[in-house]
Amino acid sequence: MNKPIDPFLAQAQGARVGVSRPHESAHLHVAGEAPYVDDLPELTGTLHAALGLSPVARGRLTGLALDTIRALPGVVAVLSAADLPGVNDCGALEHDDPILADGEVRYVGQPVFAVIARTRDAARRAAARAKDVLSIDPLPPLLTPQAAHAAGQYVVPPAHLVRSTHPGGVAGAIAAAPHRLQDTWFVGGQEQFYLEGQISYAVPQEDGGVLVHCSTQHPSEMQHLVAHVLNLSSNQVQVVCRRMGGGFGGKESQSAVFACIAAIACRQLGKPVKLRPDRDDDFLITGRRHCFHYDYDVGFDDDGRVLGSEITMVSRAGHSADLSAPVMTRALCHFDNAYWLPDVAIHGYSAKTNTQSNTAFRGFGGPQGAIAIEYILDSIARRLGKDPLDVRRANFYGVDERNVTPYGQTVEDNQIAPLVAQLEARSGYRARRTEIAAFNATSPVLKRGLAFTPVKFGISFNVVHLNQAGALVHIYADGSILVNHGGTEMGQGLNTKVAQVVAHELGVNFERVRVTGTDTQKVANTSATAASTGADLNGKAAQDAARQLRERLAAFIGPRHHTTDVRFAGDTVWVGGQAVPFTEVVKQAYFARVQLWSDGFYATPGLHWNRETMQGKPFFYFAYGAAVSEVVVDTLTGEWKLLRADVLHDVGRSLNPAIDIGQVEGAFIQGMGWLTTEELVWHPADGSPRAGLLTTHAPSTYKIPTANDCPPVFDVQLYDADNASETIHRSKAVGEPPLLLPFSVFFAIRDAISAAGGHRTDPPLQAPATPEAILRALGAVAAGC
Repeated sequence: MNKPIDPFLAQAQGARVGVSRPHESAHLHVAGEAPYVDDLPELTGTLHAALGLSPVARGRLTGLALDTIRALPGVVAVLSAADLPGVNDCGALEHDDPILADGEVRYVGQPVFAVIARTRDAARRAAARAKDVLSIDPLPPLLTPQAAHAAGQYVVPPAHLVRSTHPGGVAGAIAAAPHRLQDTWFVGGQEQFYLEGQISYAVPQEDGGVLVHCSTQHPSEMQHLVAHVLNLSSNQVQVVCRRMGGGFGGKESQSAVFACIAAIACRQLGKPVKLRPDRDDDFLITGRRHCFHYDYDVGFDDDGRVLGSEITMVSRAGHSADLSAPVMTRALCHFDNAYWLPDVAIHGYSAKTNTQSNTAFRGFGGPQGAIAIEYILDSIARRLGKDPLDVRRANFYGVDERNVTPYGQTVEDNQIAPLVAQLEARSGYRARRTEIAAFNATSPVLKRGLAFTPVKFGISFNVVHLNQAGALVHIYADGSILVNHGGTEMGQGLNTKVAQVVAHELGVNFERVRVTGTDTQKVANTSATAASTGADLNGKAAQDAARQLRERLAAFIGPRHHTTDVRFAGDTVWVGGQAVPFTEVVKQAYFARVQLWSDGFYATPGLHWNRETMQGKPFFYFAYGAAVSEVVVDTLTGEWKLLRADVLHDVGRSLNPAIDIGQVEGAFIQGMGWLTTEELVWHPADGSPRAGLLTTHAPSTYKIPTANDCPPVFDVQLYDADNASETIHRSKAVGEPPLLLPFSVFFAIRDAISAAGGHRTDPPLQAPATPEAILRALGAVAAGC
């Protein structure tokens, strides 16, 4: 035996949670050696698929001259809806989303047929002939949410969330308020723009089975959909995802059409088939963040407190339901953001338009809901001549009162007031307000703006049964550890955190643990890696499996040393104060026929939700945050620059501070892009052949932020507080909540525009705040509108 040392010191020196560690694949990323689906060696005989897309936004499909395509060089087969062996549907919730168009086309870019060829180039060239072989009788399309709402066209029934304590109801509370604000507003959508595009590679297996390598956030859903379209049982379909090059929600449900078509072609031809659309086709086929149109009516008092509010939110759902219903539910449940709204009525309509079917995107409707109340409060402050932070603070949720959301959940462990106070002091907000006013007074062209916005974001899936996860942990005879869980790695560091959790639970060095790719043949019936629950769910499941192994090893080694005092730390097992190497304990346990693998499971407790009444406890806890942003706007060109951003974000007791700070920084810049530079433009319904075409379908026309858009001063810190809820090591989710932090950038731009008019008017700035939108708002301010 080695000389005993302090096991807690050993643990501090070894692997544990709460420390900053590099991403487990960082060394592969920087060397270009991290394999993605398209990097997998292609099997002999691999064929390539491409999709023939509808050139018309809406119409009756009357003919398919596919023999013309079949005769093209290199083409092996062409598939249409008639060739599908099973159900022609890949809808996530409703059965309303055909894999290939049948009888009608619903948007420009809808897949109508699939070309399978010997090379990718041959497949793409053949698929590009779609206009020549499709016979379509055009019909008038609906392209905007406003037009679809006016026509009463929705993909799902409307949702309504109402709370009222006023005798006259919400309308009475608004009418009785000293002040009233009525207006409309619009927030655009956002393309996920994952670096790795959509891709699936299907490989035939024995006895009619199929293996699909798929870049997806939801392997189990891909498994089920592929099984349905092939008329197979789920145990005949294996879906594997080692890693994705980004997802952001765009690969939660919308990887389905690519997985299904690759699998269909693979099964029919008995050959491996790869389907990888180029970026333009990816844009044209798949959906993105929903744009929202708002119509609101708000009553408030002299201090800016909201006394009554009613808002109608209309989203552009696209041609099918996809995930629009839960997106709208989350939008309705986040309209309150950090604020107590005593009398409130929120109405949500998912408008059916002849555009791509919109889907999940980081935040999943929460950002679209929360930014509406932020815009309203910002306008109230300007109407009253008050600092917007003071108006926001006057409306904050309380701790022991004014602490129940419109959907009936009590806000427990409310951190918003102390967090905001801490950031207000750290950022020098008040002093900078004075400095910016002085600058603007002497600068006729360049105007600076400052804004402070808070975040309260609920964590859990809206649908209760999805809040579950499983994991497998294997300890090999040499002491190395292999972990598999149901979550997917898309660059966010999930596998790194899970490995840390397992290493911590078993008291071993981090390097001893390896996490393998997600595989439906290892952990079954998994939920999507979404809703910011990846580490919460899968970390808990892996911890459960590792805990069972630790207890099993302790029960084995303790009696051999006549003690019950067994602890695991520093890659060592401490048995009655004596140190035994972990590898030695494992070897002895193996020879004693002790089971060295275990499964783990976790289901989030205490959740309940009634989607009919829109009441319950849909969230396990809330994450909080706040940001202060300072911008400068050129009033002649509409150009702007973010000068400084101060961020304080609540991740509970961080599992990995470096990864969490990276997530906050990335979310901030991504959210800033949504609200400023990333504009989606469809050709209007003007009767021309281009009607309904998404014209911003490539990096040349769709502008995501770059490194140059990061502010020169970007101070991101983590708020120091444990999660009051019993999460994995008291941490909190970090994927989605910080995307709401750059609301402060948008409102800082609005503040600068207001300064151009001497803060006498309320600038009508739409989002995204492109230079064109900024110039329109400046024009309105100059006109006194």
